[in-house]
Formats: sequence, C-alpha cells, structure tokens
Amino acid sequence: MENVKSVLLVGVGGQGTILAAKLLTLSLMEAGYDVKMSEIHGMSQRGGSVSSQVRFGKQVLSPVIELGGADLLVSFEKMEALRWLEYLRPEGKVVVNDYEIPSAPVLSGAAEYPAGILDELCARASTIVVDAAAEAERLGGAKAMNVLLLGATIKLMGLESLDWEKIIRENVKPQFVELNLRALAFGQTLVG
Repeated sequence: MENVKSVLLVGVGGQGTILAAKLLTLSLMEAGYDVKMSEIHGMSQRGGSVSSQVRFGKQVLSPVIELGGADLLVSFEKMEALRWLEYLRPEGKVVVNDYEIPSAPVLSGAAEYPAGILDELCARASTIVVDAAAEAERLGGAKAMNVLLLGATIKLMGLESLDWEKIIRENVKPQFVELNLRALAFGQTLVG
C-alpha cells in the first residue's frame, strides 16, 4: 500500500481539529482519491484530546493509522504532538502549533505543564513549529488557526492543486469564508 498517505491531526476540543480533517477529507474525495477518516472525540467538549486520522490513495483498506504509520502529524496544541508522536513514521514530519492549553490537572494545580516540549519534538522528529494562533489573529481571527494549519498540511502533502476554495465556500459559515481562504493560503507559505 505504498500509494496510501496518512495524516494524523490532533488537538484539544474546540480547536477545530475535526473541521480541518473534514475539509481535507472532502477535498480529497472530490479529487477522486479513496479516502478513509476516523476521529476520536475524547471529552472534546471539555477540552479533552481530539484526533482525526485521514488516509488517502488509490485504495485504502483501513481508516486507522498504525503506530509508526503517519506521514504527517499535525498538532494544534504542542503537548498533543508529544502524546501522538509514536504514530509518526521515522521519515515523517510534524507540524506543531506553538500553543498551550492546560489540562485539568494543570489548571487545578496538581501538575505543571511540561517544559521543553518543542525541543523534545525537534530532537525526535523532523518538526516545523508554527505560531498558528498569532498568525490567524493577524489575518483577522484566531478561530482560523485550524485552517491555517490545514494550509501547512496541504503544502507538505503536495495537495495545492485541489479545489480548496470550493471546499471552504461549501463547508464554512459564509461570514468566515474570506478569513479562512486567507488562512489557508498563508498556512501554505509557512512550510515553504
């Protein structure tokens, strides 16, 4: 199954991880790929871990990415990148948002948010660090952080030629379409 590519998108509930995965999946399907997507919403309404697995190619038999099987790990929150790193294949890449969302134990004072996460990620994998929240805010709204990270995904997976504008226009609330189109384009420039 060498033609199958696997993208793992992870984050915390409320960051738009699932919407980004949905946009990726819809665009790939429209382009004629066989696509399988699975998602886990672990307490997503309460700030829990969220993951979406998107696999695409000529023929995809399973929606599940095995340990060491992801070509790209896109993390909307930096602790989540570390949590899911074992799913990345040795030659895979990580795009990580330099963003912290404290877990319940951190908020309660029972634990501290770990230091040095970005250093550890960079030491263990080919990692691109993006300040997606700040960049999205500069473009007009931090809520577009997810689509900005989708733009980075598109560039790294070589999917720029797909009709992203159509997918955004059909699946994003009208008042956010232009912001998301700007975020999608800008996200592609962040990973060169």
